[in-house]
Amino acid sequence: MIDEGELLTRVPSRLLIDGAWTDAATGGTVPVTDPATGRELARIADASPGDGLAALDAAVAAQDSWAAEAPRRRAEILHQAWRLLMARDDEFALLMTLEMGKPLAESGAEVRYGGEFLRWFAEEATRVAGRHQRNPAGTGTIVVSRRPVGPCYLITPWNFPLAMATRKVAPALAAGCAVVIKPAELTPLTTLHFAALLQEAGLPAGVLNVITTSAAAAVSAPILADPRLRKLSFTGSTPVGRRLLRQAADTVLTCSMELGGNAPFLVFADADLDRAVEGAVAAKFRNGGQACTAANRFLVHESVAETFTERLATRVRAMRVGRGTDDGVTIGPLIDATAVRKVDGLVADAVRRGATTRCGGAPLAGPGTFYAPTVLTGVPDGAAILTEEIFGPVLAVTTFADEDEAVARANATEYGLAAYVYTTDLARGQRMIDRIESGMMGLNAGVISDPAAPFGGIKQSGLGREGGAEGIGEYLETKYTLIV
Repeated sequence: MIDEGELLTRVPSRLLIDGAWTDAATGGTVPVTDPATGRELARIADASPGDGLAALDAAVAAQDSWAAEAPRRRAEILHQAWRLLMARDDEFALLMTLEMGKPLAESGAEVRYGGEFLRWFAEEATRVAGRHQRNPAGTGTIVVSRRPVGPCYLITPWNFPLAMATRKVAPALAAGCAVVIKPAELTPLTTLHFAALLQEAGLPAGVLNVITTSAAAAVSAPILADPRLRKLSFTGSTPVGRRLLRQAADTVLTCSMELGGNAPFLVFADADLDRAVEGAVAAKFRNGGQACTAANRFLVHESVAETFTERLATRVRAMRVGRGTDDGVTIGPLIDATAVRKVDGLVADAVRRGATTRCGGAPLAGPGTFYAPTVLTGVPDGAAILTEEIFGPVLAVTTFADEDEAVARANATEYGLAAYVYTTDLARGQRMIDRIESGMMGLNAGVISDPAAPFGGIKQSGLGREGGAEGIGEYLETKYTLIV
C-alpha cells in the first residue's frame, strides 16, 4: 500500500525550466486540494509571465538539437518512459485520485491508457515518411519531406491529468518538437510527476518544460505572441478555445483544439437493451461524467424508453459515491464547488420545465464536492441540460419516434465531438455513421477512446486529431522540393 504523504513528498512542486526545477520568479505558490475532502495536498510554484517566457526560451534553445536527434533515440526515450510508468502505475493512479477525485480503478485505467500514447508514438517516431516521384512533365523530381513544426505550447485540462499530457507530449517529442506544457491549476501534480519520469527516461534538458500557474491567461499571452512559438495544442472548453484561436491568429500559429462536446446517445427500438444500458453507464458515468466525450443527451425510441430508463435507473441507484481511495466507490467528487453549482442548476432548470427525477437530483453533504448520480426523464426541449455540456453524473432522457427525428435531434448542436448509437440493424448503423455529425462514434460501444485511433471533433468541438497515425502529423509540417 502506497503511503499518500510519502508519495506527495516525492512529487515536484516547482517549475521545470531547461532541465532544472526552479521556484517561480515571484516566489509565489498556489494550493492543490483534494476535492473529496477539501484538504490541501501540496503547494506548487505559481509562474509569472516571465517564467513562461523563460520556459519558451529553453524550448527554443533545445529545438534544433532535439529535431536532429535520431528518430530511434527519440523512440527509445519514449519506450523507456512507458516502462517506467508501468512500473509505477499504482503511484500515478493514487496521485490522480488524490488531486482529481476519480476512483482508483478509473485512475489505474487512465495510467494504462495514457501510457499507451508513449508506446504508440515511440513506434510512430521512426515511421515519419515523405515521398519521391518524377514530376508529370518529366523535367524534375518532386521530393516531399516532413519536418518538426518547432517549439510547441501544450495546455492540458484537469479531468484526465495523465492521459491528456501523454496524448500531447508523446507525439510532439516523437516528431522532434521541444515543448512547454501548462497543466490545469486544479490538477498539476500528475504532470509534474510525469515530467520527472521523462527526465529519468533520458529526455535532454530543455526539451520538456513545465509551468504551473494560477494566472493562465496572463502567462499564456506572451508565449502565444512570441514569433518563435510555432504550435499550440489545447484541450478545454470551446469559449476558451475560441479566445486562444484569436490570439494564435496574430502569429499564424498551427493549432490543435480539442474542445467541448454534447454527445448524443441514441437507442433504437431494435437495440440490445442490456448492452445499451452497459454502454450508457460507461459513456455517462466514467470520470463522474466529467469528460468531453461523455454522453450528454440520451435519445431513446419511445417504444423502449421506459424499459431502458428503469433498467438504467436501477444501476444508477446502486452506485456508491465517495472518496476515490475507498473500496467499492464508483463515483468520486466533482472537481470543485463551482462544478457542483453548475450541475445542480442544470438539473433544477430541467425539473422546473417538467422533467422527472428518477433518482438523485441533488448535491450530497460534504466534506468534498459530491453530486448524487442522477437520471432525468421527460426532459423538454428548451432545457439548458440539452444544450450545455453537463460535466457531471447526470443522465437526461428524451424520446424520438423515428430515425429522421433521432438524427435531427442528435445533430441539433454546435458541437460534434462524440456520438453513441445502439442498434442491431446493420444498415441503420451504416446510415448513422454517414448521417451523425461527429468526429467520433461508438456503434454499440460506450467507450471509444483508443491511442491507435484519431481523437477529435468537428464543428465547434475542435480542430485536428490526437492519437492514431494522424496524431504525429499535428506536430509536423510538409516541405516540397523540386530537383532538376
